[in-house]
Amino acid sequence: MQTRQLGPFTVSSQGLGCMNLSHAYGTPPSTEEAGRLLNLALDLGYTHLDTAALYGFGANETLLENSIRHRRDEYVLASKCGMFKNAAGVREIDGRPEILKQTCEDSLRRLQTDVIDLYYLHRWDKRIPIEESVGALAELIAEGKVKTIGLSEVSAVTLRKAHSVHPITAVQSEYSLWPRNPEIAVLDACRELDIAFVAFSPLARAYLTGTLTDPADLEAKDLRRNMPRFQGDLYT
Repeated sequence: MQTRQLGPFTVSSQGLGCMNLSHAYGTPPSTEEAGRLLNLALDLGYTHLDTAALYGFGANETLLENSIRHRRDEYVLASKCGMFKNAAGVREIDGRPEILKQTCEDSLRRLQTDVIDLYYLHRWDKRIPIEESVGALAELIAEGKVKTIGLSEVSAVTLRKAHSVHPITAVQSEYSLWPRNPEIAVLDACRELDIAFVAFSPLARAYLTGTLTDPADLEAKDLRRNMPRFQGDLYT
C-alpha cells in the first residue's frame, strides 16, 4: 500500500475509520466480526487507525484494545476528545481543559496504551477559546500522554489561531466529490502551515459507491437519516 506523511508518522495512504464498528450506520457488527476486520486491516497494510471517545461512547476504543492491542506497534493510533456523553447520557461538545484531560485519561485506560499518537479535538466548543483547548492538548504532549495533536471540522481562521498556540499535525474534515467545503480555505491553510489534511468519508458516506440507492432503506438509527442531503430532492 502507498504511504503518506502524517506529521512525524509514515502511514498507509488509506486509513481505517473505526466509527461504524460501534455505531452510526445502522446495526454494527458483532465484536468478533469487528475484531477480525481490524486484524485483517493490519494484515493488509493499514497503519492508520482512527477512533474517538465518542464512538459507541467509549466502546470503540475498548474494541481496539480487545482486538489489536497486542499489535500496537503496527499502527498509528488516532483518537479524539471534546465530544462525549455527559452525565445525563446525552452527546455534548465540551472543550474545557479539565474535561479534555479527563477524556484523555479515560481513553488511555480503555485503549490500554501509554500514549495516543494523534489526538484530535473532535469539535471546537465555541464557548471556550480555541487557544485554551489547544493549550490543554499541548500540556498532554508535555506529560507524554499524547504525541501530536489535531483538529476536526474547523475553519481556516480557527486553525490559524490554534496553530499559533501549538503546532497542529492534522486537520480532519469530511471531503469527497460531494461535500467539498475544505476547498474554500482550509486546504490552502494546511498547505501554508504544513499541516496534513485527513479526509473522512471520501466516498460520501456510501453515496459514491452506487450501493445506496434509496435512503428510505436505511435503518431507523442510521445517522444519515438526519442529514438533509440524504433526504428528498437533495439526494436525487
